[in-house]
Amino acid sequence: MWGSMRSMQAIILAAGKGTRMGSLTETLPKPMLPINGKTLLEHKFDQLPAVIDEIIIVIGYLGDVIKERYGNEYNSTKITYMEQTELNGTGGALLLLQPILNERFMILMGDDIYAREDMENCIATEGWSLLLEDMEHMAAGGKMIVNDKGEVVGIEEGNHRGTPGLFNTNLAVLDRRIFDFPPVPKNEGSAEFGLPHHMVQASLAGNIPIHAVMTTFWIQITAPEDLERASTLMGS
Repeated sequence: MWGSMRSMQAIILAAGKGTRMGSLTETLPKPMLPINGKTLLEHKFDQLPAVIDEIIIVIGYLGDVIKERYGNEYNSTKITYMEQTELNGTGGALLLLQPILNERFMILMGDDIYAREDMENCIATEGWSLLLEDMEHMAAGGKMIVNDKGEVVGIEEGNHRGTPGLFNTNLAVLDRRIFDFPPVPKNEGSAEFGLPHHMVQASLAGNIPIHAVMTTFWIQITAPEDLERASTLMGS
């Protein structure tokens, strides 16, 4: 089983400016903001499954703050840093890491809150997987299309606010086959490459199923009020 693999890398994307957080990110990168006494990064570190033996953090804005805080390990797990000097999207961040990635790896956002159970379920799923939230009232963003086999087969862009749908949490488990296919711009003419778009097109072109895994617990952190909501949901 895939879930019995001995070791695996976890990629945490932490390069963005977090502009919607206002003054909170003037001196701290967004993944270093605290909730209940721990940074957003530490909430992720502490939920990583035992199979993870290396954390790769993609840094950018105020990246030195992260490096100075954590150095080269966290609770005996190795930390590697890669700087994304050109903020060209999540797909661009993954391409940057191509030389140092092993066969199979997990990738997740540096600001959102995830549960260990969901990470384990994604890892235990054979091949590629993507963690989705089943929402009654979607936020802004692409709606993920899943077929009757439970496989992600498309992204429906547009304004889906207030409608039901499957929302991408941006936690995925992939392998090096992703690099066999070219990156995909988030939108036509965009300088940013979207990892979900890359995944879907690579899946269809290479006949590599992306298995949809549903969340048990996920908090998206996009604005200051989300920090307060997360603090309440997670307790002290």
